[in-house]
Amino acid sequence: MRNVLIRVMPALAVLVLLFAAAKAADPQAYTLSNPDTGDDELDEALRDASLLISLRSKTPTAPFALIDRARGDATRFQTVLESLGYYKGKLNITIAGHDIADKMLPDILEKVPQGETVEVKTTVAHGPLYTLRRISLEGEIPQGFQPAEFVGVASGDPAVAGDVLNGQAALLSALQEHGYAFANVADPIVLADDAANVLDVTYQMKAGPRETIGAISFQGLGRVNESFVRESLTVHQGDLYQPSAIEGARAKLVGLGVFSSVSVRAADAAGADGSVPVVFDLQERPRHGVAFSGAYSTDLGGSLSASWSHRNLLGSAEQLNLSASTIGLGGTATSGLGYSVTAQFIKPRFLGDDQELETDLNAIKQHLDAYAQTAETLAIFLRKRLTAQWSFTAGGSVTHDLVSQENTERTYELVAAPLSSTYDNTGLKDPLSDPTSGERAAISITPTLSRGKATSFFAVLQASGSVYVDLSDNGRSVIAGRALVGSIQGGSNFDLPPDQRLYAGGSGTVRGFRYQSIGPHFADGNPTGASSIDAVSLEYRQRVLRNYGVAAFVDAGQAGADSLPFNGSVQVGAGVGARYYTAIGAIRADVAVPITRVPNGDAFEIYISIGQAF
Repeated sequence: MRNVLIRVMPALAVLVLLFAAAKAADPQAYTLSNPDTGDDELDEALRDASLLISLRSKTPTAPFALIDRARGDATRFQTVLESLGYYKGKLNITIAGHDIADKMLPDILEKVPQGETVEVKTTVAHGPLYTLRRISLEGEIPQGFQPAEFVGVASGDPAVAGDVLNGQAALLSALQEHGYAFANVADPIVLADDAANVLDVTYQMKAGPRETIGAISFQGLGRVNESFVRESLTVHQGDLYQPSAIEGARAKLVGLGVFSSVSVRAADAAGADGSVPVVFDLQERPRHGVAFSGAYSTDLGGSLSASWSHRNLLGSAEQLNLSASTIGLGGTATSGLGYSVTAQFIKPRFLGDDQELETDLNAIKQHLDAYAQTAETLAIFLRKRLTAQWSFTAGGSVTHDLVSQENTERTYELVAAPLSSTYDNTGLKDPLSDPTSGERAAISITPTLSRGKATSFFAVLQASGSVYVDLSDNGRSVIAGRALVGSIQGGSNFDLPPDQRLYAGGSGTVRGFRYQSIGPHFADGNPTGASSIDAVSLEYRQRVLRNYGVAAFVDAGQAGADSLPFNGSVQVGAGVGARYYTAIGAIRADVAVPITRVPNGDAFEIYISIGQAF
């Protein structure tokens, strides 16, 4: 039997070859064919490793450098073969019909006439695939610990080098997760039996004593209360030492919103009591933040917004957010300037972990085709995160609502008790970040008591979802889909305040149609509002170059006077868009046209804003 070294080609050798090629004179053109072993995975790995292939058209090479490039490929190919379990692989590379080991090859290439192309031929025979025969575990193995469950390789598996090395890392991680903070797993010992085409692998481990988390301290705290930070931790002194739990605690502190960075340091050795002290290094964000934004669409016109935030109002990550917007700056669906002013206070860890209290005070004035509105709302919400993906919100609101529709003005007093649940497994924390995979879903019910000309009670039910499919595995080619369905139960359509009815059309439902233009209309063509809505969107997003992208989409939807969804006239819009990706999200510009038509509809719509449509 012989020792087998599982290795990775040093990056330094590749750099040396690149520099050699860059300095070469009298470039020697060459032709070559891709390696063909009959194994697609192996052939792809060989092509990826070949500098002869990757640099042929990018970096001209002198004759002597061409030989070095080919010899380097021979070494890389051998590494690829062995890393995939082919330890008897044979390869041969010739240039102009001569083996690259031929000492006369440099002189032969020097005599090639200027401008003439030589043939580089690579022949690879992978030979038999080695498999793993015995997986041995030696050393200090804790009682009750079953290493075989974590190695990830077993007898009979292909002898892939990466899998064997991953077994070492998996064993070390498993030991640490079981509390053996200073465990060690040595590089695997690999012996080859060339007669049987098998490898025997031995992992040697040393667990050491089992440790607990010792004293937890913080560095970098200034205005944030240490008591609040300590209460927010999900690990405590005396807990079993587990890297995953410590990382979860670090991520939880990042999620508080008051720290720009959080890192963790564990002591190099356990204390006399067998515990490992842990230090969290914290860097606080600036207390205040100011932001300005703007958006434009042909239906709603332009909007300008400014916001001011205090991220740590009382020392325990309380947020105070103030914002003001000017809306209705032009637009085919508006008839005058309006405003939206909001004050928001958020108290984290309210009466429990993963729970926050939000209080909102909002005033809005807008002039739309469907109605004109001036309203003030006070709302309180309690939001509970149930799992990493699921959250639940319950709240209450009171609204003073002055609404004018079709020259009739009425005042409403609305009391609502919204309930909602959301699901999100996209893994994104920032709502402006670009989702590339996963799903989002939301369902809500808002029972509302309305007092105005008459008293009515109704409930608005809505469910929505979106899905993102990454076609390229790197987020550059994505198909995104969205669906929405809503219904109002209780009271006829005209018993409801106009602003509480459902509307379709615009960037949030069906692009290409004027905002709120889909659904029932008055005789003059203005929207009346609906008691049900449904819409669906499909969008293809493609990144181009580093920071640019394009999109193509089609939307469809309908809104009806009946409270049961899927009634009314289905309207369809389609369009294309451009994206510019920034640190704060994608700047989006879409142009959409209606495929079908509604009364007083526009020929096209343009939407410019920050963030994807969904």
